[in-house]
Amino acid sequence: MAMESSYVILTSKPGVFRTEAGDGADIIETYDYVFYGRALAVFSIARLDREIKLVVTEETPPYVVNHVPSKFLEKFSSVEAARKELAHLTRFGSMASTLTLRSGARAAEH
Repeated sequence: MAMESSYVILTSKPGVFRTEAGDGADIIETYDYVFYGRALAVFSIARLDREIKLVVTEETPPYVVNHVPSKFLEKFSSVEAARKELAHLTRFGSMASTLTLRSGARAAEH
């Protein structure tokens, strides 16, 4: 039985690890997260039409590669629901943080 499309938030931390969606996921939007002038993370909202394995690769030796089943990620029913959660996760009162949609990234409702 095919699963209904769902949306997930993928996280990469430059210099620490990167998450790649691979086959079976469609990246809808990608955001850069900056906290007090320092780029801390890259978040992508991806649409899944089935359960997949994400590839999480450490960016420092020994460059460990993990294959993480998407069933362990929080799922959202829409792009808007994923955006709201991402905004909630990246705002801390009056602290200086920005979440910026990358230029050229699609901002589509599916």
